[in-house]
Amino acid sequence: MGELHLFIYCERMKREYDVDLIVGNPTVNYRETIGAKASFNYLHKKQSGGAGQFARVIGYIEPINKDISADGSDLSCVFVDATTGNNVPNEYIPSIEKAFHECTKRGPKTGYPVVGVKYVLTDGQTHVVDSSTMAFQIATRDSFRQAFEQADRMILEPIMDVEVTVPAEFQAGIMGQLVKRRGTITNTQLRPGLFILNADVPLSAMFGYATELRGATQGIGEFSMEYRMHSPVADFEVQDVIDAYQKRKHEKGEE
Repeated sequence: MGELHLFIYCERMKREYDVDLIVGNPTVNYRETIGAKASFNYLHKKQSGGAGQFARVIGYIEPINKDISADGSDLSCVFVDATTGNNVPNEYIPSIEKAFHECTKRGPKTGYPVVGVKYVLTDGQTHVVDSSTMAFQIATRDSFRQAFEQADRMILEPIMDVEVTVPAEFQAGIMGQLVKRRGTITNTQLRPGLFILNADVPLSAMFGYATELRGATQGIGEFSMEYRMHSPVADFEVQDVIDAYQKRKHEKGEE
C-alpha cells in the first residue's frame, strides 16, 4: 500500500465517519550503542530504618565490535561474569545479568534498544544483612546508565538499499533527489530507454519519496527498497532524534 492509498483512506474516514485523524510519518527503528570502553564502580546503599539495601558492582562496558561505529552492525548485547572469589556470591549473578538485559531494551537517549554492548562484571561487594537480589538489580541498572554516559554514545539509524527505475531522460533529476535525501549512490545502469539507480539512503529520509518520484517522472518512475544495515546518525540530526523521544515521553506522561 502506497502513500496515495493511505491518503485516500484517511480522507474517506474523515468524510464518511467524521473521524478526526492525526497523520504523521512512521516511526523509524533506531538503535543505541557505544563506541568506546567505560568503567563503572557503583555502590547502591540505602537505609530506611529496617533492613537496608547494599550492593556494589565493579566492571566495565565495551563495544562488542570495535568497528561498530563504521559498519553499524546490529549486534546483541552480552553479559560476562569475570568475577573471582566470593565478593559477589553466585546467587546474585543471574539477577545482575537480568537487570543488564532489561536496561538494553530501552536506551537512555532515545528509548530504542541498545545493541553491540558487552557488560563485564569483574568485582563487587556485599553486606551480610542488607544485600539482596533487588539491591544488585538496582546497582546494575544505575551502573549501566553511568557507564553508558561515558562510553561515546551513538544513535544508529536504518539504512535502506534503494533501487529506482525511471525513463532515461529523468536521470539527472533522480540522482539529485536522492543526494538531497542524504543518499549515497552505489550503482547506476543504462538500459534501452531506462535508467536504474541504486543508493544507500537513511529510512528517515525516504518518507514522501513516492510522491516526489511520481511528480518528477510524470507518474512513470518506480522504486523499491530493502533494509541494508544500521549506521550512525549524522551529528546534526542526533538532537532531533532525542527531542522526538522526549516529546513522546511528555505526551505519554512518562518521567
